[in-house]
Amino acid sequence: MRKICLVVALLPFVVLSQAKKGTVKPKIKTSIPKITTPGTSSNPSASLDIATGLKEALQNGVSKEVTKLALEDGFFKNEAVKILMPEELTKMENTLRKLGMGNVVDQGVLTMNRAAEDAVKVATPIFMDAIKNMTITDAKSILFGNSNAATLYLQSSTHEALYQKFSPIVQESIAKVGADVVWNAMISKYNQIPLISKVNPDLTDYITKKTMDGVFKMIAVEEENIRKNLKSRTSSVLQNVFGLLNSK
Repeated sequence: MRKICLVVALLPFVVLSQAKKGTVKPKIKTSIPKITTPGTSSNPSASLDIATGLKEALQNGVSKEVTKLALEDGFFKNEAVKILMPEELTKMENTLRKLGMGNVVDQGVLTMNRAAEDAVKVATPIFMDAIKNMTITDAKSILFGNSNAATLYLQSSTHEALYQKFSPIVQESIAKVGADVVWNAMISKYNQIPLISKVNPDLTDYITKKTMDGVFKMIAVEEENIRKNLKSRTSSVLQNVFGLLNSK
């Protein structure tokens, strides 16, 4: 009984002694710092500037590239986007050239590119709508994204609309420039050659898709130029917005 009383009596002194030695430690609250976009943290004005500047850059860049492609020879004399024979017709092309019909093949290539130059003229309004509908979140992701982030955004936003718009124009243009006659003659002559596999490609679908590929390829070139070339930032808004890339 004495021992129990002694322990109870000494208990407050033991607790006090341990507290003085620092063995009872308070819990420390930790927090994870928020990751913010460079130059825009909690700043609606900066975010709005990014959206405004990026839209301006895309509008200027897209208009510039589409206008160039829509000119005569915009596709035909631009090796980066020139539409060549479909891959499945390479054998046909080589065979016809060996048979002295290279001029027919060349005319077929020319008419395909003329159709593309006609079709691309209607692209600008479609791109402008996609740019107009871009959100501030989209703009931030694009600005601080990969070097082709804007091009990928436009591809996903306009692909279906461009195909729907380009396809009938390509079909009409093929007839207008005589490409249907040239192609039918070329394919007919090839299919008459003994012991070869007959071909009959969907010309409208092929030209439409290659036209779209060409447009996006040139937009990607312009996007990279704006990101890397200071001289391409022709306004104070563009300079401020793309200057944020240096603070990444």
